[in-house]
Amino acid sequence: MVNFILIAGSLLMGLLFNIFGSLPKDSYKGINAWVLFVALPALSLKYIPAIEWSPQMIFPALAPIIVWVGAWLAVTAYAWKFKTGSTTKGSLKLSTGLANTSFLGFPLVIAYFGEEALSIAIISDQVTFMLLTTVGIITALRAADGETVSATVIIKKAVKFPPFIAFILALILPQFVDLSPINPLLDRLIVTVGPLALFSIGLQLKFSEWKSEWKNLSFGLALKLFITPGLVLLAALIFNIKGTIPQVSIFQAAMPTLVTGSLLADEYKLNPPLANMMVGLGIFLAFLSTAFWWHVMQFLL
Repeated sequence: MVNFILIAGSLLMGLLFNIFGSLPKDSYKGINAWVLFVALPALSLKYIPAIEWSPQMIFPALAPIIVWVGAWLAVTAYAWKFKTGSTTKGSLKLSTGLANTSFLGFPLVIAYFGEEALSIAIISDQVTFMLLTTVGIITALRAADGETVSATVIIKKAVKFPPFIAFILALILPQFVDLSPINPLLDRLIVTVGPLALFSIGLQLKFSEWKSEWKNLSFGLALKLFITPGLVLLAALIFNIKGTIPQVSIFQAAMPTLVTGSLLADEYKLNPPLANMMVGLGIFLAFLSTAFWWHVMQFLL
């Protein structure tokens, strides 16, 4: 209950500052810098070395790929049927194929499963980032003006991303150094992820122009919050994988649109209002949809 109050309070506070303009423009960027450069790397350094690797741990890595492929196929079919333009199609692919697995996903995973489940959530998050920096960028460039992107550009973006660097270090360093003595410091940094991430999201939410985009928005939200997580659940049932690992994987897949994905859509002019509303409305609806998926998983997994 405390976690839910903290999550809701942080988001609401950020939204109030957003509405009343009480903070300087783009002030959220400083908050994001702390989360990306300090807090999220601390998560990897604490929890990745503690992972007990097993064949089932492949599932959290596959879940974001299932989401991306399912969303890509569904959006392609939707765009063909309704003659949707390339920019809107690209916006929908980025908005429905990439989930907010860290800024919103981590706090909600803690609230529902406990902090120990973060080791599973981190795997899904890192694969989501890899998708963003590869197929996400390729999709954005092609939707904007048909450009192609080189492997060099993709690699540069990946190696400059602090959580990814920390993820690699967390895999390698424990083979040579015991990181447990710094866990108390890491704990103090990790505790800032949820409140600051949700506060930052609240500062960025936008709800304008929803009437002109209601059809695309309705399709995108239904696909992101219900259909793609359903595909991950179907895969878990087919392969008879049960327990916390598939539950957290599905939960991460059920997160709303990745904020960075919407920023990518904005950068390449891929219907930015639609991408922003997918983030804003998706976050609020996710508090209900994740509760739905929690009960479904308790029954089936």
